[in-house]
Amino acid sequence: MTTIDRRTVLAAGAAAMAGAATPSTPAAAQGAAKPVFDVAAVTIPIVGQSEVFPVRRIYCIGRNYAAHAIERGSDPNREPPFFFQKPTDAIQNVPTGQVADHPYPSLTKNYHHEVELVAALKSGGTNISPDKALDHVFGYALGLDMTRRDLQNEMAGMKKPWEIGKSFDHAAVLGPIHPVAKTGHFTKGAISLAVNGTVRQNSNLDKMIWSVAEQIAKLSEAFELKAGDIIYSGTPENVGPVVKGDVLLCKLEGLPDMSIKIV
Repeated sequence: MTTIDRRTVLAAGAAAMAGAATPSTPAAAQGAAKPVFDVAAVTIPIVGQSEVFPVRRIYCIGRNYAAHAIERGSDPNREPPFFFQKPTDAIQNVPTGQVADHPYPSLTKNYHHEVELVAALKSGGTNISPDKALDHVFGYALGLDMTRRDLQNEMAGMKKPWEIGKSFDHAAVLGPIHPVAKTGHFTKGAISLAVNGTVRQNSNLDKMIWSVAEQIAKLSEAFELKAGDIIYSGTPENVGPVVKGDVLLCKLEGLPDMSIKIV
């Protein structure tokens, strides 16, 4: 028979108690925490690549063409740039060469088009200088900032946030992203929008009050910009209403056309 002395029993008991007192391993350390449900990632196709561009945030600049600022009742000579955001899942990707169906949204009776250049960022930071801002651009796309104008005007008239006029399903329409290595940076070039073959908006990027580089610099004063952010750079004058059945054709010199049909 094996004899176990009192010292051995006490040592074994102490070891067992120490083990019991050790905190259990957190669930997160045993493996990645599992979401209670899946949320689809929002991405934009990239021309010539199998990879896609993941979207983090959507920024939009308001009244960035002098003539549009005037038609919206603002003074472009005194007003500093201002920005608003749209939810990332408001994106509607429009393939090149197709006319995509675009649903007329709820609640509005005055639905407006706004054609714009969109810049997509590959990196970011805070307090970025204008001369370094374009280093953060991955590529460009042609976009539409669709607007429930009556709701926007109503909220503005009551001095309330007009998010409901800008942030809704399919409100951020855009074509695929073209890498800057293939297009260069857009500082000028004709931009236009036609409805059912009739040109409504017709301008040039060089008429922007704040350039893309300046927009990035100004935004980075208020937010830490990061890879995956996209910036709608403002629309020219002559924004206007569309109704079901209308076909919109957007053009930007240096990029393929983009077209949608209001359904």
